[in-house]
Amino acid sequence: MKPRQGVSSEVPMPDLINLYDLGRDELADLIMGWGEPRYRADQVWQWLYGHKVTLIDEMHNLPRSLRERLAAETCLGGLELVREMRSSDGETRKYALRLSDGQIIESVLMEYAGVRRTACISTQAGCAMGCVFCATGQMGFARHLSAGEIVEQVLYIARVLEADGERLSNVVLMGMGEPFHNYEATLAAIRRMIDPDGLEIGQRHITVSTVGLVPAIRRFAGEGLQVRLAISLHAATDEERSALLPVNRRYPIAEVMAAVRDYIARTGRRVTFEWALIDGQNDTPEQAHALGKLLAGLLCHVNLIPLNPTSGYTGGPASAGRIERFVRILESYHVPATVRVRRGIDIHAGCGQLKAAVMASK
Repeated sequence: MKPRQGVSSEVPMPDLINLYDLGRDELADLIMGWGEPRYRADQVWQWLYGHKVTLIDEMHNLPRSLRERLAAETCLGGLELVREMRSSDGETRKYALRLSDGQIIESVLMEYAGVRRTACISTQAGCAMGCVFCATGQMGFARHLSAGEIVEQVLYIARVLEADGERLSNVVLMGMGEPFHNYEATLAAIRRMIDPDGLEIGQRHITVSTVGLVPAIRRFAGEGLQVRLAISLHAATDEERSALLPVNRRYPIAEVMAAVRDYIARTGRRVTFEWALIDGQNDTPEQAHALGKLLAGLLCHVNLIPLNPTSGYTGGPASAGRIERFVRILESYHVPATVRVRRGIDIHAGCGQLKAAVMASK
């Protein structure tokens, strides 16, 4: 049986408390403030994240009086499915989801046969970073998502998989928005994902992607997490990178790399560098050599991604021959690199593309 289109049947109202926005202590304060014992809050938490209920009345081990008060004063999120698309190979599903204020965000489910089930989720409605080749960057910034709105996307996809007898194994925060621009909510959502009494997703199965917000990278190094860090680099010289990622004018490559080196020194964890290969622009031997020199000797990995074309950018994906040459040059510097297979091209699976299509159809 497939989940209902709406994630929850409780339609959020402005004066209702979204239970997904509460951390464990905040939930306990709420429940205990109503005169209930602490263990009732633990039960509610387990229903939210362990059982992933969509109705408060499904919390059947709670007293009816508590369920009635929860139903009167709280809600279980507010995501509403606007559009679902599936790739022709059946391995990628993309969801356009409407928030309670009407903003639309995107979440993607990617299935890798016999390996993993990955959710790619959003942390903002829109994005302020303005990366020229990204559909989300082209539409601008609307607002941050709350921690509850971030984690609710994970719950949505987890329910979809459980309806098929499968389990969500990985989460990447690479959807709409810059996670470190919304740092507090992003970290709060991650801590709910890894909670052993909650979604219980392994820390090493979660990846946070950033365009290189230096103060946040340094802060993240001190969080004591084993969550993976990915840096959207896309160019190895400041001139080229500033043309693609305006944020580079504020945090140039030298500052980003210094923060990355400090991160590796503090955590001992490998960093992934993401590189969208654009035909004739950053797929050249010159850029490959510059990248090889930049990363040589660093505990890292390069994830090469042929560009997902967007209507707001004229560049196209690099050819197979140019990609192969790029990889060979990186190998000469002993920099490991893999080429990511593009997923869901036929369903606008690139960040922001489905929302743009939904808005254009109105």
